[in-house]
Amino acid sequence: MNGLFNIDERLLSLSEKAMKKCEAAFAQREKITEYNQQKVLKAFIDNEVSESTMSGSTGYGYDDHGRETLERVMADCMGAEDALMRHSFASGTHTLTVALFGVLRPGDKILCLTGRPYDTILGVFGINGYSDGSLADFGVEYNEVALKNDGTPDLNAISEALEKDSYKMAYIQRSRGYSLRPSLTVSDIEKLCETVKSVSPDTVIMVDNCYGEFVETKEPCEVGADLVAGSLIKNPGGGIAPCGGYIAGKKELVEKCAYRMTCPGVGREVGASLGHSRELYLGLFSAPHVTGEAVKTAVFASALFEELGYSVTPRYDEKRGDIIQCLTLGNEQALIAFCKGMQSGAPVDSFLSPEPWDMPGYDDKVIMAAGAFTLGSSIELSADAPLREPYAAWMQGGLNFHSAKAGILLAAQKMLEANQLKLG
Repeated sequence: MNGLFNIDERLLSLSEKAMKKCEAAFAQREKITEYNQQKVLKAFIDNEVSESTMSGSTGYGYDDHGRETLERVMADCMGAEDALMRHSFASGTHTLTVALFGVLRPGDKILCLTGRPYDTILGVFGINGYSDGSLADFGVEYNEVALKNDGTPDLNAISEALEKDSYKMAYIQRSRGYSLRPSLTVSDIEKLCETVKSVSPDTVIMVDNCYGEFVETKEPCEVGADLVAGSLIKNPGGGIAPCGGYIAGKKELVEKCAYRMTCPGVGREVGASLGHSRELYLGLFSAPHVTGEAVKTAVFASALFEELGYSVTPRYDEKRGDIIQCLTLGNEQALIAFCKGMQSGAPVDSFLSPEPWDMPGYDDKVIMAAGAFTLGSSIELSADAPLREPYAAWMQGGLNFHSAKAGILLAAQKMLEANQLKLG
């Protein structure tokens, strides 16, 4: 590697130490990846995927057998009764919005169980001053239960909130967003589902599953969630899907979401696939392996930056609920240098230098390192952060571990060159 990228020998030595620390976590990751890959394979076999199912449709997209088969495959992969999986979802936030508006009606109340959601969804709820077209604008009331001091959900407070008022939906954000709280494992989600259903059995439990698909051997719908949604340029697209999102869960809820996705009375029956079916099939089939590589990348980054003396979450040997690795770098200069170094190790646009900018949907300037084949894809190695305390980088992705490892080392190298990293 030193001959190819001119990495400081001291960093390479620490990299070897980090790799030794990762051995047990990597071995466990291989077991999870193997199980999930075989689960997806079985879903393809059971639903008789063929060459003909990967052909596209045009116009209204009526009788698109391939689209219908793909959605049955996705439902099986998510352990759900039904699913929507479309390239027409513009983003993860758009997909979540369709699901929220599909289920909620004027006068309904929603309770977020995981504290304040991440930046881009705030406007959907109408809780950040942008209310035009939001749920609040349509008469849906939003409330939330603060996390405990350790960043975990407060089950007692959730029970009390549900006992005091009637909520149509309980909302769970699996990933941490731009916060240092732990991401939720499937076991954590199961406890939340049990808590909600024990007090309010009719409350719909929805999970923002972004970054969490195929990280564990079970998905939220298998432990009590009624509805999940996510983006195809994250885990379930396998780095191949060029865009899109999915919604999965109980059949009657997915149908409501389909009516919001297109129009009432028509729902899922329309929506031309336009030749994208093959990419979505191939991406979903590749997703368990690519997600496994992304988790290995996060584990290595955690071990290396712990060796470098930084605070990391999660640690390399902790159980993970998603692919995100948080590295607290301490100051603006270190954060910018890290992102510049990671960009320099990207297969696409490595020659560019990321700069902080006013990104739509965020209150602070954001810096993003993302040299990806698909614009904005966060299953590909990327890092981003708002320029605010504690100046942490939220890193995710890695289509394959070996190239992602180089990107991480180049990020550390750039910090060293910028005098933001001290080595003995």
